[in-house]
Amino acid sequence: MFDWVIYPSVIYHCGVLWGGLVMTVLSFLLCFMTMKFYDWSKTDWLGIEAVKSFRDEDKTDIYARLIGWAMRHGDFFTMIFLSIKFDPFIVTAYMRKGVSQYNGMNRRDWMIFVGSLMFGNLYWTLAVFSGISAFEWIWQGIKHLVG
Repeated sequence: MFDWVIYPSVIYHCGVLWGGLVMTVLSFLLCFMTMKFYDWSKTDWLGIEAVKSFRDEDKTDIYARLIGWAMRHGDFFTMIFLSIKFDPFIVTAYMRKGVSQYNGMNRRDWMIFVGSLMFGNLYWTLAVFSGISAFEWIWQGIKHLVG
């Protein structure tokens, strides 16, 4: 709902700059509150901790191999790669040290969270804006042909 309905609506109505800023702030609030609830509940309701427990096993599919490559090349590449597909909460929860500790965020976790927030929202804002622009261009072409 957030990525596929609210995000495009805000970008369409507010533009790429203001819409992107609004959605980055909303993304921060949503992901931060989710992280606080995740740590408070001490429950792995997304399976993130389970995935962390076997992330070093042999990887067979292409996405798992790419994550493995990114992880071998450091936190920055891992954060960038994961931020394209997942929100800052999931990226940060996955990259935190330890399994099933639910102990809040340290300096490293905050850097990952903010980096993922910025990169992921920049990527998604540009992707949504590109989609909207392409749709408008096609629509104008259809109107020109018909009218």
